[in-house]
Amino acid sequence: MKPYRSMLFVPGHKPTWAAKAIAAGADAVILDLEDSVPAADKADARKTVRETIGRLRAENVRADIWVRPNSVDSGLFGADVEEVVTEGLSGLFLPKVFNAQEIVRIDAIVSHIEERDGLGAGSTGLIVSFETATSMAHCEEIAAASPRVSSLLGATGPNADVGRELGFEFTPEGLETLYLRSRLILAARAAGLHHPVSGVWQDIADLDGFRRFAEDNRRLGYRGIVLIHPSHVAIANEVFTPSPETVDHYRRMIAAFREAEANGSAAVDFEGQHIDLAHARTAQGVLDLADAIAQAR
Repeated sequence: MKPYRSMLFVPGHKPTWAAKAIAAGADAVILDLEDSVPAADKADARKTVRETIGRLRAENVRADIWVRPNSVDSGLFGADVEEVVTEGLSGLFLPKVFNAQEIVRIDAIVSHIEERDGLGAGSTGLIVSFETATSMAHCEEIAAASPRVSSLLGATGPNADVGRELGFEFTPEGLETLYLRSRLILAARAAGLHHPVSGVWQDIADLDGFRRFAEDNRRLGYRGIVLIHPSHVAIANEVFTPSPETVDHYRRMIAAFREAEANGSAAVDFEGQHIDLAHARTAQGVLDLADAIAQAR
């Protein structure tokens, strides 16, 4: 999966809002059919989302387009995916998953639609949002359940599904979710998923708090964040982009290591730090991330 620094939710029944998300510079837009769409509007919202996907594809927008369908247990999932799995869709952002078997069934449904409609096999990715206690307890199996799984979402946020499921009280410091968020990072990396995304900061006006929250998740290993307001996009893109100073530091580190290697040494003192092959590989990973972000712009 591309390194999404910012994934911005847009209510699926409000087509003009997608343009605002694109204008804000989000790396990906999530057209929502779930919580932000009133029950009475869901059927029409499916058609609106399909039209929005087609329009954005025709406009060749830079941002990738994802859709959050309603959960499987809602009874609405089948109709949602029948309508929105189409050319121009990057994938499905799955809410309220319970277990790996559910992912396998979703994979089969999506595979059928792709084959029937002449879409590229495996072209529809899946991002799993962990919002149930059952899914969190089985995150490793879910992460490895299908090659379609592109990323995991370490959901947080006050007074929402995760908090209700686990019974914690949200704090900006996040100690109450540290175990969960850390475990999801481990599950993602063990499954070869290198761009897990965090979520969700709900205090729209507190930009300083959002920045701290994003930085804390970046330090933990997340590579992007799911957003609910365009004002958070620029901060997210900045936080999850390696800074020029960081890139320069790691370029110098790799150069110093290569020079040491050429002189027959497997380690070197670099600006007061002992570095060896492991450090050089870590540095290269940061440079690769920076290059991938630059290429995606």
